[in-house]
Amino acid sequence: MKDLLKISDLNKEEILSILDLADKLKYEKQNGIEHKHLSGKTLGMIFKKASTRTRVSFETGMYQLGGYALFLQENVMQIGRGEPTKDTARVLSRYVDGIMIRTFEQEEVETLAKFSDVPVINGLTDFAHPCQVLADLMTIREYKNDFDNLTMCYIGDGNNMANSLIVGALKVGMNIHIACPKGYEPDSEVLDFAQSFGDKFMLTEDPLVAAQGVDVVYTDVWSSMGDEENAEERAKAFQGIYQVNEDLMSHTDDAIILHCLPAHREEEITNESFEKHAKEIFDEAENRLHAQKAVMVSLMK
Repeated sequence: MKDLLKISDLNKEEILSILDLADKLKYEKQNGIEHKHLSGKTLGMIFKKASTRTRVSFETGMYQLGGYALFLQENVMQIGRGEPTKDTARVLSRYVDGIMIRTFEQEEVETLAKFSDVPVINGLTDFAHPCQVLADLMTIREYKNDFDNLTMCYIGDGNNMANSLIVGALKVGMNIHIACPKGYEPDSEVLDFAQSFGDKFMLTEDPLVAAQGVDVVYTDVWSSMGDEENAEERAKAFQGIYQVNEDLMSHTDDAIILHCLPAHREEEITNESFEKHAKEIFDEAENRLHAQKAVMVSLMK
């Protein structure tokens, strides 16, 4: 594994290896055991999208690993003034030991990796969010102990999170149900992948069907970052149906709730359901730190 560009880059064994390392790093952090695996290493972090969890978790993680993280915002870099991505990749490769990028187009991440001599990590694109899914899987295993015979449902927009959750869940052996309105389905490439798993995958327009007997319920905002201009149209498609609430949760098998945050309460999830499951959701947010540290150690050590 040279880079982490999308969760499909990893096989089951690689995913489990990262999760095992993340568990170890989390234990060491909680018990004050230093783990300076990346002492003297530098991570360049390119941000074209706003961030709370991605920036803080990567920056803090590099510090805890003994390295240093550089925050590189688009508007203060030449990449924001038209420098080709391939040139940025070749320049940064001479300075840093790894690159993380949070941007819009998946193609930009792929180009960066193609021309970079150091590992590239996808911190989020419109197509995929692999680091978040690793944190999600880590959290599911903490609460449910294993992935065997577990079923997750995702309620909402077939966005980058849905794309990545489908692949990640199926690769580790889970079943996954997706409920979204017609016209808001996950990417066709991901659906083609999922269809090969037979009845382990379900796509439906009915959230209550998707939630029946599941162990994990996942949701995300209706309008992803960069698509705010279509928020009103999306609200009409999702309102009153694609919401995680107590009625939907009553159809599950004592499920946990996960949300990649930020949450728009009373839209995709009610305040009541969010607060009942806040511990799981914020454990999930914390696990971004540990999962990403495991990714950085795996790629950069």
